[in-house]
Amino acid sequence: MSAAPVSAPAPADFAGTPSGRKARDLGLTMGALPHGPRNAITDVAGVRVGHTTLISGEGEHVPGQGPVRTGVTVIIPNDAPWAQPLYAAPHRLNGNGEMTGLEWVRESGTLTSYIGLTNTHSVGVVRDALVAHEGTTRPAGEDYWSLPVVGETWDGALNDLNGFHVRPEHVHAAIASAHDGHVPEGSVGGGTGMIAHGFKGGIGTASRVVAAADGGYTVGVLVQANHGRRERLTVDGKLVGPSIELPGDADGSSASGSALPEGSGSIIVIVATDAPLLPHQCARLAQRSALGIARVGGAGENGSGDLAFCFSTGNSGIPAGFDPGAPVEYTVSAVANDRIDPLFYATIEATEEAIVNAMLASDTMVGKGGTVRYGLPHDQLRGLLGLA
Repeated sequence: MSAAPVSAPAPADFAGTPSGRKARDLGLTMGALPHGPRNAITDVAGVRVGHTTLISGEGEHVPGQGPVRTGVTVIIPNDAPWAQPLYAAPHRLNGNGEMTGLEWVRESGTLTSYIGLTNTHSVGVVRDALVAHEGTTRPAGEDYWSLPVVGETWDGALNDLNGFHVRPEHVHAAIASAHDGHVPEGSVGGGTGMIAHGFKGGIGTASRVVAAADGGYTVGVLVQANHGRRERLTVDGKLVGPSIELPGDADGSSASGSALPEGSGSIIVIVATDAPLLPHQCARLAQRSALGIARVGGAGENGSGDLAFCFSTGNSGIPAGFDPGAPVEYTVSAVANDRIDPLFYATIEATEEAIVNAMLASDTMVGKGGTVRYGLPHDQLRGLLGLA
């Protein structure tokens, strides 16, 4: 087991409270780098996260009524990215999923919207709500266009997916609740009905801080984890999935709860950093998040939508839109490619821990038709890792 890195404590006035259920709270460290004070994507200054969680009904599945186990998560990179664009880039590990707005990100190299995460069949309503919200920030009557980034994972094993329960008001509520403090994890927001490596999954987050000699930059990662196979679950380098015993193993109730093969889920990885990166460098960090997925046992299976997105807050003054008054040229800063490796390591470690945190924060959930997805047992995991 690796020694626990020294990490900064969180100021007492941070919004929210620590969950007490992260890997570090169990005595488990992954990697060598220290985390930031929140151990969350919000350790990158200016980044905020908000959730709306929708849980109602139980028992028999009645299409259009429930049970409902879903929601929406919104990541705010800065207050108005449509006016203050950020350099950004995506990466596809496996493309059986959806993330909107990527063509313009690839073309322009910039993120110009908030980022939404939700279930597969609510992408449209979340996208439209983000467009509408942007309109409330602009002068009345102004013509504008918006191509928001919205990612999804499939929660149909536990949730009445085709009931379309996510509404515009839920997106607006997530935006209104967003803050830069401790991020609620597990079965919250877009992660409410998600399953990871055969256990209850959802939203997870972590951060890493590189050494002062390497710039002292922060990398924060947030995942919506709904991917992987139980037999491949690996934590801190040890294969643990096959050794964990669940109450439903004997009668089969711990099975997938879906006609789809195990591993046919998805994961969305959002990487944020205050390091000044150009778009191609953002793409390199997004790509490295796939190594964090792999460390936990993810393989980018054919049925999985494994999509990553990285943005950098390290440059300001990037011209927005089609402003005729924009400068012909402008100055930016960038980390030298020969000095970027520490940011790669930070991304890998934070992604790995964020996935584990998503499972550790998730309790057993009963969804539609009585489908059960068990939480990852903390005591068994600690024992398998020699921490008990």
